[in-house]
Amino acid sequence: MATELDTILNDYSYVSGRAMRSLFDTFNNSSEGTLIVDRQARVVWISEKYAAHFGFADPKTAIGLDCEAVIPNSLMREVVETGRPILLDILETEHEPFVVTRLPLKDDNGATIGAIGFALFGELRALTPLFSQYSRLQAELIATRHALAHTRRARYGLSNFVGTSPASVEVKRIARRAAQVDSPVLLLGETGTGKELIAHAIHGASARADKSFVAVNVAAIPDSLLEVELFGAAAGAYTGADRKGRVGKFELASDGTLFLDEIGDMPLSLQSKLLRVLQEKEFEPLGSNRVVASNARIIAATSVALPELVAARRFRADLYYRLNVLTIRIPPLRERAHDIAALSDMILDDLAAHYGIGRPELSEDAQQLLREHAWPGNVRELRNTLERAVMFSDRQCIDANMLAAFVNDVDATISDPEFVREQGEARDVDSNEANYEDAMRMFEKRFLSAALRSVDGCVSKAAARIGIGRATFYKKMAALGI
Repeated sequence: MATELDTILNDYSYVSGRAMRSLFDTFNNSSEGTLIVDRQARVVWISEKYAAHFGFADPKTAIGLDCEAVIPNSLMREVVETGRPILLDILETEHEPFVVTRLPLKDDNGATIGAIGFALFGELRALTPLFSQYSRLQAELIATRHALAHTRRARYGLSNFVGTSPASVEVKRIARRAAQVDSPVLLLGETGTGKELIAHAIHGASARADKSFVAVNVAAIPDSLLEVELFGAAAGAYTGADRKGRVGKFELASDGTLFLDEIGDMPLSLQSKLLRVLQEKEFEPLGSNRVVASNARIIAATSVALPELVAARRFRADLYYRLNVLTIRIPPLRERAHDIAALSDMILDDLAAHYGIGRPELSEDAQQLLREHAWPGNVRELRNTLERAVMFSDRQCIDANMLAAFVNDVDATISDPEFVREQGEARDVDSNEANYEDAMRMFEKRFLSAALRSVDGCVSKAAARIGIGRATFYKKMAALGI
């Protein structure tokens, strides 16, 4: 039995040895070159063809030299030092590149005693199909990254904030100042006044202009998803979470600018986490112990009075003071009537280019009508009004009679008979029985209800008609019990 076992072991050793020898011979004969180094990465053996490629007519003259002295850019020393193979790599040489593989050589105890390398291909044409696919995928990846980077750059400058009225000039002056410093900025203004435009302009004029500009509309994201949207989540952090985890907007905006629109709608539970990021410049993604550093500059915007939210304990006072470092109030359009003519010209130019039509003109009485309107929806409402007038007008010149139907559209909603009746009832209430906040809630509820009735209950149309976002409209409906 012992003799039979010895025979088997001898046969195993013989077959194993022949396999190793055959494998070496196969690689050596079919490859463009072979190199063997010792534990100090000195050349022990090199094939004749490989040596000739690097200027050694006699392979023996390369024996004992450091591998880098024979083959520039060689990584054989790394294989010897780490004991890990480099299975597929491209070795650049003066004449042509090689596709190479490098393997560690180990003794019976597992210690690395050297390395062997094979130049598998001397011409990359043999791998043309593989490289073609790789190049195509690489080009698509680069194009996607460029497109994504473009979307995260500032799209507007201060020149896009049209107007020469004193109020507009003051906004631009403070915005330029904000671009020179790195402190948080708080933009105040009614919806449609151009807060996001100013945020873009500040980022574009700052030292962070070549970094990402990431915008988040806090009011448009459900509270349950807002934390993940801002701070990201680890893989499997919650039911339905991405297997690879999710990168949050703070991480995407690192070294750039994070614009938080409608910051007043942020739930209290997240306000404390936002405050920590502002103070400590770091955060932890949801369900993770990983601490992520963030140097994102915060520009926040709101259309509500934050001091009132602070007084009502719906907004943290310490966060308000942290954000309220450099405040810019964007004036409503009714306070910059002098700018309406220039804004109208800019909007009409844009509409003509967008729709491919002749440039419409406004008559003098139409311009006067625009100046006299209160514009509760501000610049957004102005654009909507002009766009609808252009779409319905058959003439190149739009006069006041044509424009009046669109300018007074919101006014018609307010003058709805049922709305007027409700307002009359509200006026009959003794003013001493309700405070200012209750009265405003009553007015807002009836105003929104009338807007809904005017469009047969379509929230998106009602929101567009009065100049606020659809998500904001929904939140107000929930808060007011509509």
